[in-house]
Amino acid sequence: MADLTDKQIADYLYRGFWTVDGLWFMKVEEKFGFDKALEIDEAVWKVLPKIQARKMMELKQSGAGLEALLDCFTARLKIEGFTFRAAKEGDNGFKIVLESCPWCDVMAKSGRQHLAAKIGDVICPSDYGTWAKEFGCQFELDSQSRICRGSRSCVLHFNN
Repeated sequence: MADLTDKQIADYLYRGFWTVDGLWFMKVEEKFGFDKALEIDEAVWKVLPKIQARKMMELKQSGAGLEALLDCFTARLKIEGFTFRAAKEGDNGFKIVLESCPWCDVMAKSGRQHLAAKIGDVICPSDYGTWAKEFGCQFELDSQSRICRGSRSCVLHFNN
């Protein structure tokens, strides 16, 4: 039997990450309803981004601050399969324009696109805001530009 390559191992773990996120949500939803599942999901997405951000800081050997956040956060987006553009906003900020969102793609593939906006309204600010806080920065989600609400992109603003 052949050994698995690093890419095969990464693909296996990546698939498991996406699957467990959706599966546990649906099982909690079955037992307690959508609103309770979303409440618990939000609690998870207040902790997981801390772990992700700290691990990315360690892997990239970076500290806090806006430049480190830009470097680490865009690395995370690449790993998770987002399509995006990043641009500086003056000396004290940057924006990221998400052109595709794998989370919304998964919702659509599972026939749950109608729930994407409700989930995104809760999870995205919590997730991205937690990343910003870990680097000592602020976060704002452009409420007018959201893929889960039918826009072509999401616009994320980060600043000091």
